[in-house]
Amino acid sequence: MTVDERTRTATVTPGRAAEELELGRDEFRLAVQLGLVRTVPAGESGRRRVERRELDRLKAAPDFPAGLRDRVRAVGTTEAAALLGITPERFTRLARTGHVSPVRFSLNRYRAVVWTYLAEEVAGFGLACPALLTGRLPLELRERLAAQEDLRPRNWRARRLGVLLRATDDPWAQAAAVASMLDPVQLAEVVDDPYERAHLDRLRPPEPPGMPVRAASRDIAERLTRADDPDEILWHRLSLALALDEARAAQAAPHPGDAGRSGAAGERPGVGTSARKRRQQAPTMASALLPPALPHALRLPPVRPAAAAPLQPSAAGAAPSPATATSAAAAPVPASTPAWVPASVPVPVGRPAAPERPPSRPAARARLLDRLRRRRAASGGRVGGRKRPAAWP
Repeated sequence: MTVDERTRTATVTPGRAAEELELGRDEFRLAVQLGLVRTVPAGESGRRRVERRELDRLKAAPDFPAGLRDRVRAVGTTEAAALLGITPERFTRLARTGHVSPVRFSLNRYRAVVWTYLAEEVAGFGLACPALLTGRLPLELRERLAAQEDLRPRNWRARRLGVLLRATDDPWAQAAAVASMLDPVQLAEVVDDPYERAHLDRLRPPEPPGMPVRAASRDIAERLTRADDPDEILWHRLSLALALDEARAAQAAPHPGDAGRSGAAGERPGVGTSARKRRQQAPTMASALLPPALPHALRLPPVRPAAAAPLQPSAAGAAPSPATATSAAAAPVPASTPAWVPASVPVPVGRPAAPERPPSRPAARARLLDRLRRRRAASGGRVGGRKRPAAWP
């Protein structure tokens, strides 16, 4: 029996576990999120299962199943206010000032954010702070409400980050959990290495359950998952910097060419070393990319021989003398040679020097007219009233 088969035998699927624990689908998902039900990875698929002994532990509790169901009971604003005996408006004010932390959020059909709270925590708040349930709110809370303060998104993010950090022992996964609280601009400022950012993106935790699919609603939900307060952003930036130091000390992020390395932080060559190597190899790479024979448009101008040994044109089709060819080949490459052309490209020799500048337009026009006159005289004028095609000389 393989390891995966033994794991599947000793574990059950989340659906089967929820059925045995007498929980609904959302209640079981919330129980896993709060850490009340522990799960284990199953093979390489990334899915998680529940061990049989974990189910036995939960079933052995004296208040099972009512106690487990009460601990994962989630209520909205109206139900939470009813539990405390106050109006929904007053409960919203208390939640906005951070006295009760939401455990989940969703968007209704009007794209309004609907927060959900744990009934157990709401009841505990009522027992701990009875003075806030009656009478006028303290002046400090009224001033914070007048300043449009709302700590519900921040408290929800703090709760979610705590759950993500407790779910893994991998330092890079924990750093990825902290990085998920920052927007890409803030993340790029803290993590300047693109390979480390890519590694954090691969380890990014999954989206919270209930994320909307539509674009407009999804934009609102994504803004809620990222820090927006300056103090919160600064806190997560510092936390990410510390988490990265621990992760780098344990194991370096994978970089290209590190497949055969052990992964220690000190064994990876620095970025500056790689850049220097690329600059040193640039001419060789350019020479390899250029073809042996350049196209006509990229052909180098012919090498001018020395003035003491002028190149005399020979008869048609005759090759230059060996002495002339040798002196031409030994001449240096002219200054007009482009800088990107490597020295290994052969330079054509033994031909008359081409003019450095094309002929002026009046001279070319005169030659064209003269050529047309000769053709017209030879053919006896136009034929059929058509113009003969003229090729540029």
